[in-house]
Amino acid sequence: MAVQMGAEPDSGFDDPIGMLTDCHRRIEHFLQILCLVADRAAGRGMTDEETGAVEASLQYFRVGGQRHSADEEESLFPRLRTTCDGEKSCDIDGMEADHQAARDLHTGIEQLYESWMKSGLLHEHDQEKLSSMTRQLERLYLQHIRLEEQVVFPLAARVLAAETIAQMGEEFRTRREQVSGPTYLDRRKEE
Repeated sequence: MAVQMGAEPDSGFDDPIGMLTDCHRRIEHFLQILCLVADRAAGRGMTDEETGAVEASLQYFRVGGQRHSADEEESLFPRLRTTCDGEKSCDIDGMEADHQAARDLHTGIEQLYESWMKSGLLHEHDQEKLSSMTRQLERLYLQHIRLEEQVVFPLAARVLAAETIAQMGEEFRTRREQVSGPTYLDRRKEE
């Protein structure tokens, strides 16, 4: 279960929409790890390899996954909201609701995995809960990513001016240069 961190993305800051698509591949990869380990290691302790893969996946979602959501919520969605207002296929509110649902699932999944890694075993009820939550998250991402890649991203490429897309790329760059802010777990504690 090898995990490759820090692989070079296919797209750069000059192609922020491509960067979002690249990030989707990483989301799918790390989500697959969380789902596989939840199912395959059920009823036993995780191996060192599984623990390392889970830790890397959780870390990805804490940092890269949250940055991806910020890229969409702070850079892409506001610009699309003004250009596709009322267009049913471009449901910005629904996509933002998906992000919140994903954050909630990630919080629960991370807590269960942390408990498992700390104690060495996960109780049957918690194991079932973890498996259910990872599958819910998988379904959510599958639908969300499909909508973005088939409808939202092509629409953005078509309706947003080149200067606007360049501004988005610079915002993405700035976000990556800034010191990491609070994670979704930190924000949940503040609520």
